[in-house]
Amino acid sequence: MADKAKDKKKTDAQEASSPLTDMSAPPSEKSGHHKKMDREVYEAELEKLQVELVRLQEWIKHAGLRVAVIFEGRDAAGKGGTIKRVTEHLNPRVVSIAALATPTERERTEWYFQRYVEHLPSAGEMVLFDRSWYNRPGVERVMGFCSEDEVWEFFRTCPEFERMLMRSGIILLKYWFSVADEEQEKRFQARLKDPLKVWKLSPMDLESRMRWVEYSQAKDEMFAYTDTKDSPWWVVNADDKRRARLNMIHHLLSQIPYEDVTHKNLKLADRPTEKGYVRPPVDSQTFVPELY
Repeated sequence: MADKAKDKKKTDAQEASSPLTDMSAPPSEKSGHHKKMDREVYEAELEKLQVELVRLQEWIKHAGLRVAVIFEGRDAAGKGGTIKRVTEHLNPRVVSIAALATPTERERTEWYFQRYVEHLPSAGEMVLFDRSWYNRPGVERVMGFCSEDEVWEFFRTCPEFERMLMRSGIILLKYWFSVADEEQEKRFQARLKDPLKVWKLSPMDLESRMRWVEYSQAKDEMFAYTDTKDSPWWVVNADDKRRARLNMIHHLLSQIPYEDVTHKNLKLADRPTEKGYVRPPVDSQTFVPELY
């Protein structure tokens, strides 16, 4: 009971210090999820949240915070789309994306967490991990890219690794995007027909489609060992992409106390008059053909 009271006080303190408390709850939190969110409502709410993300970014830079956010979930669960909406209006020098490729032969011989460590944030940075060290108990395990001994070593060391990160001052948040098998299949079919999205269907995605149960079992066991009090998993209902994006961003903002330190009352001074500058002839430059 004491721990719960302590956690509640911490949450209350976070909310009290965040400009987010001035915002009304998104419509998705006020009504049921039976109807797909209207695009106009979604875009209006997204814009409000993205303004807050800009304020959070400026606070992270101002306060020298180090923030790492993990995005995990099934293929086609909407992780990439959410990351795009988070970073859309942010400075890539402050908020970056870590989306690591398949490990090289050299990296396979390293300590498992080693290649992820170099992507962790420095002071004044937030890094979004589009998949992370949780590849091991997920895709690597299901697809047979690692041994069971390596998986169980991960379960033993991962919680301590994350505690080390947090003790060092890193704010670590983990989001799992959950999508129903029917909705995943619908998205796979849509990607197959869309020339702009067909690249998202890799051979690995097609194989994962056939292993729904195996991935479910792997995820359940992963949660059993890594959904800890120190570093919990936050599950995002991702069957509706619009609601999922809004809910995830709103939650992220609520987890990091921040203040609005964006520049106020900026004014553009009158530009100085030209002092004898003569522009070179236009025909001396090579222009891109104007086809549109």
